[in-house]
Amino acid sequence: MGLWSFVKEAGKSVFGSAEAAEAPAEDALRAELDELGLDASGIEIAVDGDSVKLSGAAVSQEIKEKVIAAVGNVEGIATVEDEVEGGDPVFHTVEKGDNLWKIAQKALGNGARYTEIFEANKPMLKDPDLIYPGQVLRIPQD
Repeated sequence: MGLWSFVKEAGKSVFGSAEAAEAPAEDALRAELDELGLDASGIEIAVDGDSVKLSGAAVSQEIKEKVIAAVGNVEGIATVEDEVEGGDPVFHTVEKGDNLWKIAQKALGNGARYTEIFEANKPMLKDPDLIYPGQVLRIPQD
């Protein structure tokens, strides 16, 4: 359980236009999760301004973490409050000049483990070379 910060101006637009200064509605976030193929059944989504509150029970810890990252990395979302049952996830916010190798070196102690980070962030990541500053990535834990 925790409060996770995201870069409101970064992320995927679920509006289909460049005017996404305001946060999307619950149904737009749910549609994004469905499009990604994430089984968010059991997770309640509430949007209040640029904040999202997630509660309930996820089908797994992995899905919980992916849902947090997926909704947080939507343009217009600044924070995600996690009240979903389960452990605390570990995230990394991408900085300018980062790549998955550097992130793996820093977070996992070995840059060659970048594929683990890539796999942990599928289906949100489609290419290990396409990450952007402000994006929040899930760091897999043993």
